[in-house]
This record gives sequence, C-alpha cells and structure tokens, in this order.
Amino acid sequence: MRLTILGGGGFRVPLVYKALLADEAPERVTELRLYDTNPDRLDAITAVLDELAASAEAPPTLISTTDLAAALAGTDFVFSAIRVGGTRGRQLDEQISLSHDVIGQETVGAGGISYALRGIPAVLEIVEAIKQHAPQAYVINFTNPAGVITEVMQRHLGERVVGICDSPVGLARRIVDVLRRAGLIAADVPPVGAGSDRIQLRYAGLNHLGWLTGLIVDGEDVLPKLLERPDLIESFEEGRLFGAELIQALRAVPNEYLHYYYFSREDLAIDKVSDKTRGRFLLEQQRGFYEKPDGDTLSAYERWERTRLEREVTYMATNREAAGNFERDDSDLETGGYDKVALAIMHAIANDIPAELILNVANRGILPDLDDSAVVEIPCHVDGRGVTPLPGAALPDHGRGMVVNAKYVERRTIDAALNKSREDALLAISHHPLVDSFHVAEELLDDLVASFPVDLAYLAETR
Repeated sequence: MRLTILGGGGFRVPLVYKALLADEAPERVTELRLYDTNPDRLDAITAVLDELAASAEAPPTLISTTDLAAALAGTDFVFSAIRVGGTRGRQLDEQISLSHDVIGQETVGAGGISYALRGIPAVLEIVEAIKQHAPQAYVINFTNPAGVITEVMQRHLGERVVGICDSPVGLARRIVDVLRRAGLIAADVPPVGAGSDRIQLRYAGLNHLGWLTGLIVDGEDVLPKLLERPDLIESFEEGRLFGAELIQALRAVPNEYLHYYYFSREDLAIDKVSDKTRGRFLLEQQRGFYEKPDGDTLSAYERWERTRLEREVTYMATNREAAGNFERDDSDLETGGYDKVALAIMHAIANDIPAELILNVANRGILPDLDDSAVVEIPCHVDGRGVTPLPGAALPDHGRGMVVNAKYVERRTIDAALNKSREDALLAISHHPLVDSFHVAEELLDDLVASFPVDLAYLAETR
C-alpha cells in the first residue's frame, strides 16, 4: 500500500512514520512518499526517518521528492498537511491581528481566515493533480483550517476526502483516564482510540469548535459522573482551562480551542503582552531543528525528539496562562495522536476492519442547523466501504448559534478564495465573533494583503 504525504518536510511527519513502523496489519503501508516544495526541510525530515528505519524490521520504502506528479502517481492514500507561507506566515497572521486588537490564532481567529485565503488556491492545484495522477486515492486532510480545506477538497474530489483532528480524541482519552483512576468505570476499559466497541463518543460541531456531550462506556453514558465532580473536572487539561463552573453549566466539555470564544478578553490580553506568540515560538524553535546549530552533536532523531517534547510542553501556553498559569501534566501531553487517527482510517479501509472515529465529513442531514454539504466534525464509522457519518450527533443548544455563524464565516472565506472576492473576505472577517468592527476588518485585510503580496494579491483593493 502506498501513502503520499503532502508537506513531507513538516515537523510532525516522523510521528506518522513511527506509527507506520508499528503497524503489523496485513494491508499496511509498504511505500511512503514525501512531497514538499522546500528541499531543505525535506532533507531534514528524511534524515530523521532514515534513522528510525535503520533500527526497524522491514520499514516502508521511503521516497522524497519535490515533484508533485511523481509523489502522487498511483498512490493509495494522500495525507495532506501543507502550510502556505510556512511558520513565518503563522507568525505574521498573529502579529498583524494582535496589532488590531484581534486574536490571530491560526484556526479559530482572524489568522485562520488569512491562512485559508492563502491555502485554498494551492489546494485547488493539488486537487487537480490528484484527479490526474491518483483519482482513486483516499485523501486524509490535516491542513488547517481543517474544516475549510476539507470542504474545498470535497467539492472537487467527493467524499473520498476526510478531515482529521486529534483534539476530540485527546479530550475523550483524558476523561476516560480520569474516570478510570477514580474508580467510576471499570479498570479494564481500554484507552480511547484502541478500536474497542466498549466506548462510543457523543461529539458534535466543526473543527476546533465542538463539544463532547456524551461518553458511552459499556452501554452507559458516564459523562454525568464527571460533571458531578468539580475535583475530577479540574484534574485534566480541558477542565483546568475552562473551570468546573462553566463545564457544569454547559453540561458538556468543550474542545480546547473554544477557550478563545469563552475567554476572548483574557486570551487577547495575554497574547498582546506575550513575548512569544505560538507562531513566533515555533518559528524560532524549528529553526533550531531544521538549521542544526553549530556544535550540536545530537543525531537527527535526537534533535527532533528534543524539539517535539518542548513543543508539546508549551502547547496552548498563553491559554493556560489566562486560565491560571498551570503547567501541563504528563497525562496532558498524550494527545489524540493525529498520526494514529490517520493510520486508523487507512487500516480500517484497507483491511475492512470497522472503526469508530471523530472525523470532518459532509453533514448529510446529521446536524439539522447546517446543509448537507457542510463539513462538520462528528463520529463516523469507517470500514472497507469508506467513511459513513453515524446518526445521533447533536449540537448542544448553547452551541448552535456559534456553529451556524462559524460555518457562515467559513463559507464566505471559501467564496473569497474561489471567486477572488474582496467583498466576501470582508464579510468573513467582519462576521467572525472575535472581530468587533467592520472598519477593523477592512484595516486588517489591507495589512494582510500588504504582508502577503503574492499569496493575497487577488484581494487587493481596486480603486
């Protein structure tokens, strides 16, 4: 089985490779192709993978290339994780937004709109290449903002495109661990994501804007057991972020990225005085990996692992500061594993072994507030026939307006990129709940266009 990773020089690619090395399924990846437009980043990641392969038994054949057609030709699965503008672009999105007193986070803030407006034109080129060179491939999208990019790709490639995110699974995993340690569920309940039918998740929303509304273990919804215990709520990361009072009032546990909505003022205040936004931190940190400082005697893998651990420890640091400046526990560092989610999809399809996963898929009537083609984040059944949304997902009443508004912003963003429409771009920015003025939206868009004169030239004001 052949897997192509678009954005093959990306920092998290070794996570995918490690998952592939551990896979013992009959139908598993035997050839991995890495594609990237930056040969230096590609070489750095290839060195890490070569080191991992040296100690592995029968590792996948590794091909690194800057030729998109060669990377795609006849492949079975495409994993898309591109970043137009690179980490430097992320830093600019944050910096420009904050200069207008607007949160610039790369998926839920104005930065996410900028990121999508740069990324969609590149994604359309990729779509055409997939049509030509790998028309039967399944496409697993992790490119942010994941919901927007997945919806664009689905319009052209159909429902063989699925978007993934590790946040919902990581959230559920931490809650199950808390309930197990507290003796409120059986000690032998397997971890979330282990493929057991003993656990079903009730989750609904959009990417980075959803809520866990139920957690079924051995046929019983055990989420109420958590909600009754403030001490347990505040013993895991999301509980400490949002606080027991809010979670108990919501009767649901929000995705961590909803912190930007529920605590906008606090997050903005912290971001404005922070000496390192997330984008700036990652830009500086990754230089230490990709450029290998003089005198560094670590191997490629050792340098990557050191950088990865530092990255996980500092994840959402400004949000944690706004919530009381707590440090991440070891249990918090265990994410849902986007690499494991991607492998689970491929494993289920290729081996026809059913799995239940939370994925970004076309709504198809599941959430009545949105149309059928709207990409939503809900539980799905995956097997040899593909991906099927499971019935029963439902938005909590308090989240319905937020989701409908966010989908409007996503749709205007897509229209702006597809139609080269400045008007739609302004509608997207001005209707984002974290932007409080149309004049700010105008000024923000002008600054973004000026800062990305090539990628956003199509949105320049014409007089």
